[in-house]
Amino acid sequence: MIEGNDFYAENLTIQNTAGLVGQAVALNVNADRVIINNCSLLGNQDTLFTSAGGAVNYFKDCHIEGTTDFIFGDATTLFENCTIHSKKNSYITAASTRQESSFGYVFKNCKLTANENATEVYLGRPWKNFAKTVFIDCEMGKHIRPEGWHNWSKPDAEKTAFYAEYNCSGSGFQPEKRVAWSHQLTKEEAKKYTIENILGFDFSKTIKESHSK
Repeated sequence: MIEGNDFYAENLTIQNTAGLVGQAVALNVNADRVIINNCSLLGNQDTLFTSAGGAVNYFKDCHIEGTTDFIFGDATTLFENCTIHSKKNSYITAASTRQESSFGYVFKNCKLTANENATEVYLGRPWKNFAKTVFIDCEMGKHIRPEGWHNWSKPDAEKTAFYAEYNCSGSGFQPEKRVAWSHQLTKEEAKKYTIENILGFDFSKTIKESHSK
């Protein structure tokens, strides 16, 4: 569990080895301005919990894998150049974004992969009704279900959650078959999803500065 603001981790493997026992968090980020760079987060259900609502997190060049809702929580989090690996049929994200947050989970230039037995995976479902999750310029494997998103048996969430994609690729990207209540961003709409807008400042500069010292 990370509870200190301005935390930085690099080149680590963080794993929960409990196995298929239900919820088993590998990393709980309960802090603000956290950077996780080039790390592997390994687990099954609920691998990564971003639990500090109102906080911002940045995951860059990471490998994150799990089974059910293995990326979940309410913090605003940018995943850039990450591999997101599903180990079985289930859901990748379960965001609980706060209503007042402009962004929730944003995946940019990520690659969505899966085990051979995982052939029906949803991009996300709303843990809380104002969940926000967006995939931009991501490569989606054939394991992603055509409809893309699930309402978690909460029809009201279809009116309040914001699920969107832009300029993705791969056999799992089937925009014409997505659920009607999801969105395909226009080029103009996608422009607002910059690292500065999402996180408040350019975390990538922090990484470069740490390497130059």
